[in-house]
Amino acid sequence: MKRVALGIAAGLIGLAMPACGDTADKGWALGAGAETPDEANWRQVDPENLIVFETTKGRIVIEAFPEVAPKHYAQFRKLIASGDLDGTTFHRVIDDFMAQGGDVWAKKGADPGWPGIPGEFTLRRDVNALPLEATIGPEDTAKNGYIKGFPILTQPSFFADMSVDGLVTSSIPHCRGVLSTARTDDPNSGDTQFFLMREHSPHLDRQYTSWGRVIDGQKVVKALKQGAPGSGAVTDPDILTSAKFAADMPAATRPRAWVLRTDTDAFRAELETKGEVDVCTLPPVPALVK
Repeated sequence: MKRVALGIAAGLIGLAMPACGDTADKGWALGAGAETPDEANWRQVDPENLIVFETTKGRIVIEAFPEVAPKHYAQFRKLIASGDLDGTTFHRVIDDFMAQGGDVWAKKGADPGWPGIPGEFTLRRDVNALPLEATIGPEDTAKNGYIKGFPILTQPSFFADMSVDGLVTSSIPHCRGVLSTARTDDPNSGDTQFFLMREHSPHLDRQYTSWGRVIDGQKVVKALKQGAPGSGAVTDPDILTSAKFAADMPAATRPRAWVLRTDTDAFRAELETKGEVDVCTLPPVPALVK
């Protein structure tokens, strides 16, 4: 089995740059300053979908979205439970781009035995069973929006009426904070390596399997030691000391997390004030982690 190296290194690295017109610093008025979540405005994250990374720079908390990439979720669920990610390094870190880690092969000095995962770059989505909760622009023609606080890139919903299977193609775009899976040129080669987006990188969309997002600790992602210009290879890298799903942690010590609901009239009203923009130019949907 080939070792995984992020396939963009050879040809697309020069495209990595922050998105133009970034509005991240403007924030969301809804939920600002909240310390105690209420069910009307906040959705509690299932511990089975809550990933806790402890690193030498601090804690990163990630929410997974299993429905978007079920095969990737299933393998990383087993991988994290096995402990194989513990002690791996963030061996490629590029400013204004991403931080890559999870090279279990390098840690063990041999093939760790984790199989390649079939690429899940897009999801064929049932617009009725899994609707966009909030859309950027008119509902029928929107190409961007949110589901459970996750940014979504999608065909407009009216495409469902014209498609053979009655579904539309959707994905999580590579916005700042998104979790995605590294691979070689083989689209089915992702196994244990992942990367966390430090900035929006749209050239990765539909080319890599994105299946989660950082809900707490993006400053830690940005603080991870950067690598050499071009390659991003890091000397004396930061370490992922522990990776766990909250569900596997003792109830008394596991973090609890809530995400601002994107299925409310209040959220949709504020989103409308942002205009018809790319979802990745908006700030991440807020979360509370305790």
